[in-house]
Amino acid sequence: MANPTVTEQSPRQESSLRYAVLGSRRLSNYFWATVVSIGGLGFFLAGLSSYLHVNLLPIGNPLELAFIPQGIAIGFYGVAALLLATYLWLAIAWDVGGGFNEFNKDTGVVRIFRWGFPGKHRQIEVSCPLSDVQALKIVIKDGLNPKRSLYLKIKGRGDIPLTRVGAPLPLAELETQGATIASFLGVPIEGL
Repeated sequence: MANPTVTEQSPRQESSLRYAVLGSRRLSNYFWATVVSIGGLGFFLAGLSSYLHVNLLPIGNPLELAFIPQGIAIGFYGVAALLLATYLWLAIAWDVGGGFNEFNKDTGVVRIFRWGFPGKHRQIEVSCPLSDVQALKIVIKDGLNPKRSLYLKIKGRGDIPLTRVGAPLPLAELETQGATIASFLGVPIEGL
């Protein structure tokens, strides 16, 4: 997560705080999309080679495979992997989950914005008055499936997540960000 963008009114009084939220454009997603694309293409070409009796791969010899059942199974896995790779590349292109959290004292509004999948609800935005913010909640769960998240507790609504989905934030960054937001909004921190 990037450092906050702070707009200052005077040298001592900040008027807005904005955090960018990383979506699908993570290095790990690029890596897995590339791996799945290469593997899927290889499997698909191996299955197609066994059907056409023409070697379409630069390595290996898929001509030794019988089309039924081996070639058709490999071709099926290749098509499935290529469909998964297409999904991953589209999610990266659309930056699903990316957006920002903005806290603005001038307008008196908290704005949480995220990009979704294309369609009627591509832009996901939650806004509420700063006066409705009750607390900032920090959730830290270690173990096999660690979770480190920040939530905004708002009157009359459930907890709204402020951190990205996926890889948990480093503990130092989570604490710094939580303390900065709580201090800016003048609300208590829960969960520590």
